[in-house]
Amino acid sequence: MNLRIELSQNPTEEQRQAILKPLRAYNGSKAEGNVPEHIALLVRDDNDEILGGLHGRLFYQWLYIDLLVVPEQSRGQGLGSKLMRMAEDLARERRCVGLWLDTFEFQAPAFYRKCGYSEFGHIADYPPGHKHFFFQKRLTY
Repeated sequence: MNLRIELSQNPTEEQRQAILKPLRAYNGSKAEGNVPEHIALLVRDDNDEILGGLHGRLFYQWLYIDLLVVPEQSRGQGLGSKLMRMAEDLARERRCVGLWLDTFEFQAPAFYRKCGYSEFGHIADYPPGHKHFFFQKRLTY
């Protein structure tokens, strides 16, 4: 069998899935729970417009928080903390080991520390001149 590598500048979802399929099969042979379940906590206004919220992915008994946005006019009023508590409650209901997330230094690392998350790593100069942090919080039962 002759193999070759080609660059796809704008990969399609079909190409992504073709790469993901054998990876998921391999991972599934090593650990359970290798199909992610997406969740969202939506912040809506009186007109039902989504102004922010939290989006995450349950995967391998961990909840990864990939998006958290509090509407600017509501910042500092406890809405972000409420979203985080709700995510943690959901993770507990699903018997997760913990939650993890990443954030830039110009976003909210102090907020996540205040919520009880601990840094487990960072990348310097991502973007240049800034740090990209990684946080986790293990759940207790």
